[in-house]
Amino acid sequence: MGDEGRGGGGVTDEELTLPRATVQKMITDLLPKDMLCTKETRDLIIECCIEFIHLISSEANEICDKESKKTIAPEHIITALHDLGFEKYLPEVQEVFNDHKQQLKDREKKVSKFEQTGLTEEELLAQQEQLFAASRARFQAGGGAPPLAPTLGEAGPSGS
Repeated sequence: MGDEGRGGGGVTDEELTLPRATVQKMITDLLPKDMLCTKETRDLIIECCIEFIHLISSEANEICDKESKKTIAPEHIITALHDLGFEKYLPEVQEVFNDHKQQLKDREKKVSKFEQTGLTEEELLAQQEQLFAASRARFQAGGGAPPLAPTLGEAGPSGS
């Protein structure tokens, strides 16, 4: 796929960039402390990174098309890297991908605060209403302020 697919729906090449400060920080972290990088060099690195992303995503898109898929999956990126001759990056890419999948699994295993309470949704709502009522009473006793908006259990202006 050539340049005809670039731009993603009217986006110009000038709009496709990476955050300069982030790239500068990465460069600074990677270089020895006594070495500097000019702005021109940083901009060249950004352009190379953008070209690399275009190359990989275009190849992955073609793989998707061949498989009649509409969404680029991580496996398509891995295949694109292989097909384009970037095999030396595959072990690290696969490791990062596996770590990412594990993090997603771990996140799913975490029990939500709602589930940890052991209370039903109705019981939690009743507790919330009691807390709102107590707070409203304290607030109004302190300064005679107008009442807050009706809570879920109270009728509002629409009579609900």
